[in-house]
Amino acid sequence: MDFSFQLYCARNFPPILDILPRLKALGYSQVEGFGGLYANEPGLADAVKAAGLTMPTGHFGLDMLEDTDNTMKLAERLGTKILFCPAPPPGKREMGEDGWTELAETLGRLASVYKANGFGFGWHNHHWEFQPTASGRLPIEIIFETAPDLVWEQDVAWTVRGNADPVAWTRKYADRIVAIHVKDIAPVGDCIDEDGWADVGHGTLDWPGLMKLVRSETKAEYFVMEHDNPSDVDRFARRSIEAARKFGA
Repeated sequence: MDFSFQLYCARNFPPILDILPRLKALGYSQVEGFGGLYANEPGLADAVKAAGLTMPTGHFGLDMLEDTDNTMKLAERLGTKILFCPAPPPGKREMGEDGWTELAETLGRLASVYKANGFGFGWHNHHWEFQPTASGRLPIEIIFETAPDLVWEQDVAWTVRGNADPVAWTRKYADRIVAIHVKDIAPVGDCIDEDGWADVGHGTLDWPGLMKLVRSETKAEYFVMEHDNPSDVDRFARRSIEAARKFGA
């Protein structure tokens, strides 16, 4: 089973591209890019290739995604097949139903463009999407009902932090899930310096059960290891893939 690594995890450990051969040595075969990486690392595509890795998925901010021509050229250079919008723009993350509907309409329009040019296009969730709007509708439902062409990269741990049941939501949108973020949550009071996140397999989530569900009931092809704030990125990368090999096999 192939595992990917979200390079955002290594943003606090420059030079960021130095981690690529170390990831390969640990057994990762893929990496996932993020917005701030593309402009700041002009040698990114060559470095990924030189390390023997690929970058089939990537996160792109809404401003980049709306510049469709240049972003598709960038994705082609990187070999990225599926582009994910990772979050609402700053300042719009706790908006009302009208705001979420407007965002979803924009995403739907962009999905049509990228899909017509051979790319997958989708949404990556945080916890905001599971907070009810005034009408009771959830942003995650507004997004997927308004933009039927969107696929989903489910961040399971953020789903849990949104006080939502990851099993129920995985099953509800199983036909949209093409990738997942494999991430873990520390027990309450632990890993405070890491914002309460844990190395995969060393936290509170039932990853053996979740992985079985995802692999049997969804379309997920990409399994992306992530920790939003590791104190030691190499420790996280190593311990997480060791654990994931066991429950992902």
